[in-house]
Amino acid sequence: MNTANNTLPTAADWAGEDAAPDAADTRKIERESHKLEKRLCREVGRAITDFNMIEEGDKIMVCMSGGKDSYTLLDILRKLQKRAPVKFDIVAVNLDQKQPGFPEHVLPDYFKSIGVQYHIENQDTYSVVKRVVPEGKTTCSLCSRLRRAILYKVADDLGCTKLALGHHRDDIVATLMLNMFYGGRMKGMPPKLVSDDGKHVVIRPLCYVPEKDTARWAQYQQFPIIPCNLCGSQDGLQRVAVNEMLREWDKKFPGRIESMLRAMGHVVTTHLMDPHLHDFKNAKATGIADPNGDMAFDHEEFPVAPALPGLQVVQLG
Repeated sequence: MNTANNTLPTAADWAGEDAAPDAADTRKIERESHKLEKRLCREVGRAITDFNMIEEGDKIMVCMSGGKDSYTLLDILRKLQKRAPVKFDIVAVNLDQKQPGFPEHVLPDYFKSIGVQYHIENQDTYSVVKRVVPEGKTTCSLCSRLRRAILYKVADDLGCTKLALGHHRDDIVATLMLNMFYGGRMKGMPPKLVSDDGKHVVIRPLCYVPEKDTARWAQYQQFPIIPCNLCGSQDGLQRVAVNEMLREWDKKFPGRIESMLRAMGHVVTTHLMDPHLHDFKNAKATGIADPNGDMAFDHEEFPVAPALPGLQVVQLG
């Protein structure tokens, strides 16, 4: 483990890369499960390292919805906890929003079975949402605001230093596209942020993990998945359409979603159009070379067809 001479821990330290594979993994499904586990631990460890998500003495509140992503997040963080270069605690928290038919025993039973510290917060936000939001309108926005406020209070009550959410790579890219398509702004979902009141740090350790990997891990582990009937029953949501588009892209053009995620970490503000980020009005020739200056006339190399959909290359004579 790379902790000597006060050097910062690496992603390999978090993921336990030097651990020998289990010799009993003889069947194909076990080998694939083992490979997937190592990949999940590696990607989550990389995210934790890149964004300094977890520090010595942290108490991490893992927000559990009962979906595949939150189960995967809790499971992988507990695995990393055993071999991490820093000591941290975990408490699993579920907000029971009193949706009709919600199987309130499932998560407590699961938490007890794995021996994790947990807390169930009972708040009837379902009635509030149904009363306030007109029939046929999407409930996600109000539901998320109510849930966020409650979870912040729970974090305070439990003495948690970080709140971990189960948003994965595809969620982050989908949020960027939703804001571009419907909101007219370049805004994504950051891997780590401080709340607007300055009191809470929110982390997304699955930010490098594709959704298909959380789905596979949930299937391998046979997590007791609880569907969200409140929002899952709503058809035609923009996010559903964008997610379907991303899944189609991932099948036809592997690597595209990963490239979009990388782009979110390599932003050239001078080559966008936001006057708050770059003073276009007062831009003047200075006669001084600037390595960050305009490169509009420089040729850039991009992947050619068939990597781009619907693109036909025409040779001009």
